[in-house]
Amino acid sequence: RMNEGSYGICELCNAQIEEEYLRADPIARICLSHLSEEQQHAIERDLSLASMIQGKLLPTAVTHLPGWEIVHRYQPLGPVSGDFCDVLRSDADPGEAFFLFGDVSGKGVAASLLMSHLHAIFRSLAGTGMPLARVVERANRLFCEGTMSLHYATLVWGRLDGTGNLEICNAGHCPPMLIGTTGVTCIEATGLPVGLFYSANYETRQLHMQAGDTLLLYTDGLTEMHDSAEAEYGDGRLSSLVAHRGRVLPLNDLIDACLNDAASFRGNAPRTDDLTVMMIRRG
Repeated sequence: RMNEGSYGICELCNAQIEEEYLRADPIARICLSHLSEEQQHAIERDLSLASMIQGKLLPTAVTHLPGWEIVHRYQPLGPVSGDFCDVLRSDADPGEAFFLFGDVSGKGVAASLLMSHLHAIFRSLAGTGMPLARVVERANRLFCEGTMSLHYATLVWGRLDGTGNLEICNAGHCPPMLIGTTGVTCIEATGLPVGLFYSANYETRQLHMQAGDTLLLYTDGLTEMHDSAEAEYGDGRLSSLVAHRGRVLPLNDLIDACLNDAASFRGNAPRTDDLTVMMIRRG
């Protein structure tokens, strides 16, 4: 119901209907607190099932490829989220693999549906043999065709091979950090987020990782985390931490060190966003 310009007013109490509930059901007429117990249980069951399905889309916690070790941590704010990551082994070359990492705009059910859609697009394109940048361009067009104009996603699409070569396309995402012997190198965006412009073009960067080098990917739920004084965790603190410990700690310990440091920084302040981190280390 409309009320003085506000959309989504509960017909029973005149309060604003919960945002995520309204996004999932734009014609909802009453807020969650006025649903029957049976209706609330039905929503909880649906969310629980959606959470299980989304979890199945993620790679295993630790992925071993020839010459590579990959770990990730996924911490959604609610039952489902718009964060995503994936690792795809190449059918053509056993030493080659693709990785996908990113964040759909928004939170909750709507973002998780768009995440699943985008995830399926990249999986369908991974084995086509198209150059990396062309895959992202094609995915962008398909995403634009299948979503409303206000939705977009930032992401990183990359390819690894058995010799340590890394090709990476950053579509408007937080800069991945390459942790090497000479320090930390940030890989800035090579294109816009997908879903903004149908005809957007994308480029890739070619890098080589030595034994012990680590690539760190993260969503903004990590670096934009705030403490109780509204200070931001920031890229600088993350970069400093991995610069000092990135080539010393085992990969599982390093990713946990990053998350523990962020949690310590946040203190008692509430989390406000999904958080996902993935690390790729050259063996």
